[in-house]
Amino acid sequence: MSEVKLSAETRTEFGKGAARRIRRDNKVPGVLYGHGSDPLHLTLPGHELLLALRTSNVLIALDIDGKTNELAIPKSVQRDPIKGFLEHVDLQLVKRGETVSVEIPVQAAGELAPGGYLLEYVLDALPVEAEATHIPESVTVSVEGLEAGASILAKDIALPSGTKLGVDGETVVLQVLAAQAEEPAAESEGEETAEA
Repeated sequence: MSEVKLSAETRTEFGKGAARRIRRDNKVPGVLYGHGSDPLHLTLPGHELLLALRTSNVLIALDIDGKTNELAIPKSVQRDPIKGFLEHVDLQLVKRGETVSVEIPVQAAGELAPGGYLLEYVLDALPVEAEATHIPESVTVSVEGLEAGASILAKDIALPSGTKLGVDGETVVLQVLAAQAEEPAAESEGEETAEA
């Protein structure tokens, strides 16, 4: 798991106008919460945060106003729906050794059996519980040779040591479906009667 260091500043201005001013300065407004403490409103560097969020469940080491250091993981990220820039981020305060609940991406490896089968991701991210500084980036599942009707359950996925399932073991994560062939287009009845 990667750890990224970011400098953050506490903010005292709130509302749309303040948020727009922050974003104009290539920064992102955010909130840090957790462990029963009051939410701390922050301003984070936009570009560095964008790069950090490319890794799922990244551990962020925050240097707040040069005075305090905190560890956090992203819990909610709001992006502009058209331009894609970061609008706001919620960060959850974590401590080393603490267990947290997160979702890790599921990746399939291998080829399905020949025959035009389709692989359906019932869950594209698997809920797990892991130590805050050892969150796996993803899990890889082999689908080699699977045929229609086969499914992979959460309990069948090998998790890294120290990581536990956050869902029922019988939950279907991946399943293989038979591809449905398109029916050939029927000739129009108007043409058939014209030929007769």
